[in-house]
Amino acid sequence: MKKSKLLWVGIIGSAVAALCCFTPVLVVLLGVVGLSALVGYLDYVLFPALAIFIIITIYALLKKPANK
Repeated sequence: MKKSKLLWVGIIGSAVAALCCFTPVLVVLLGVVGLSALVGYLDYVLFPALAIFIIITIYALLKKPANK
């Protein structure tokens, strides 16, 4: 995967995970759909996802360009 694609995946994934972690977007969405029982388990999924996307972003920024 190219560095720029990896960087964009990391940035967009981090933004989406942060938006869902720190705002009630997902809570409201699950409540509207009728799945509000799952709200208690969101932290078990969203915080690791945020950490993984931040690690992908850092890796993409630190990755050295390949010699051609």
